[in-house]
Amino acid sequence: MIYADYHVHSDYSDDSWYLMEDVVKDAIQLGLEEICFTDHVDYGVKPDWKSDEKFQVGMNKEVKNVHYDFYFSELNKLSKKYEEKIKVKKGLEFGMQVHTIPQFEKLFQSHDFDFILLSVHQIENKEFWTGEFQKGHTQLESYDRYYDEMYHLITAYKDYSVLAHMDLVRRYLDKEVDRFEYNKDKIERILKKVIEDNKGIEVNTSSVRYEINGLTPSIEILKLYHELGGTIITIGSDSHKPKHLGFHIEESKKLLKGIGYTHFCTFDKMKPIFHEL
Repeated sequence: MIYADYHVHSDYSDDSWYLMEDVVKDAIQLGLEEICFTDHVDYGVKPDWKSDEKFQVGMNKEVKNVHYDFYFSELNKLSKKYEEKIKVKKGLEFGMQVHTIPQFEKLFQSHDFDFILLSVHQIENKEFWTGEFQKGHTQLESYDRYYDEMYHLITAYKDYSVLAHMDLVRRYLDKEVDRFEYNKDKIERILKKVIEDNKGIEVNTSSVRYEINGLTPSIEILKLYHELGGTIITIGSDSHKPKHLGFHIEESKKLLKGIGYTHFCTFDKMKPIFHEL
């Protein structure tokens, strides 16, 4: 059974200082056979690097999107350098909003990818982590807006592989209470669309370190996806530091098997590859 981590961040993300080659070396030491880098792009709240701006590897303090030229160049170099020891796949985490879809369409057409995470980190350029999105809204109103945005995104945009941390907003609302029953109709509508479009969802193991009562997405979402016939599922640590890398991957496989899943996925050139659990 392949040991793979499909949600990995490096210094090319504005919230990580983990150098890309160090990630690869550490992954090899951990026994990982495959990793996919999924560094952050969040149009609407972060600008791209301009040609006359200097990106300082290991010393970057700018809150910007991935420096694409450096990112893909280093990915190609490391993939070749360590090809006998580990598979290094090319991905990004698209922090999408409905009004930023055209920018992501252009980005996707500009590079070759193995894998794309579709995430909802902000709505109307209002961040979850700062509390700006939630301000002036009840928790239930925030959930409604979150899942409505997600549905509109997956209806309009198709160049993604899986939905990342599908109930992420819970982290910023109430870690103890799962509002699955309130959100079930909206979640089911989203999952049916995901399945119809031959896309997937991920198990994001960061819920353990964020001390969320339950998984991300919740056990109930994972069960519903399975009941609806969903089969494309990846597992990722959402790592930003060495201690995150590969975390809880094997435990998540056992959990998925317990729910009834028979396979999990890796990706190559945007196509899922199924591995028996």
